[in-house]
Amino acid sequence: MTGMLASVNSIEEALLVLNAEVDIIDLKQPALGALGALEVADVKQIVAAIAGRCPVSATIGDLPMEPEVIFNAVQLMAETGVDYIKIGFFPGDDWLGTLKKLVGLASQKQALIAVLFADAQPDLTIMATLKASGFVGVMLDTMDKQHGSLTQVLAAEQIAHFVSQAKELQLLCGLAGSLRLADIPELIAYHPDYLGFRGALCQDHSRVGPLNQMAVQSIKQAMQSASA
Repeated sequence: MTGMLASVNSIEEALLVLNAEVDIIDLKQPALGALGALEVADVKQIVAAIAGRCPVSATIGDLPMEPEVIFNAVQLMAETGVDYIKIGFFPGDDWLGTLKKLVGLASQKQALIAVLFADAQPDLTIMATLKASGFVGVMLDTMDKQHGSLTQVLAAEQIAHFVSQAKELQLLCGLAGSLRLADIPELIAYHPDYLGFRGALCQDHSRVGPLNQMAVQSIKQAMQSASA
């Protein structure tokens, strides 16, 4: 069954989606970019407030793919106690060098999730290297939230191929990227492990605005209906 990931930026929002019984609470600061990071101190506070009642993931920020930069950010975020650490694989820089540097952290049981960006036309052959480097999952997202949802940026066949490749490699698989209520039936049909939402959960569907409880419930209900 496909789970619901809800991105939040505060304890208040985290508790709201916890009460809505989402499957993963994702910590990020949307105002700082596609994968903008919260302060480590804030992440620690939210993890403490959730107290193991729901898996928690956190982003490390929109950082260049430079081995030392990414390694240090992951190591710092690992100290917060989150269950998953999401790393954005932005275009350019040293992907392979970064993966080599992260092998040590992955071997220490840090659950690393790679985020690939559909609007950057990522080379999906990197997924086998991600698996070999100790990553537990991979997510398909979008960098530019102005270009529409994932289903508008990428063809259905490409999304289906991404999910099938992830499953073949036994990687946890997520789909996100300005997802709307209308995207849920199509994307659940591919059987990803989870769908990620932010803008669709917010007041006026603005990803930098506050969460709206009714919107959260609407998405949750649509997920349940589509999975039935």
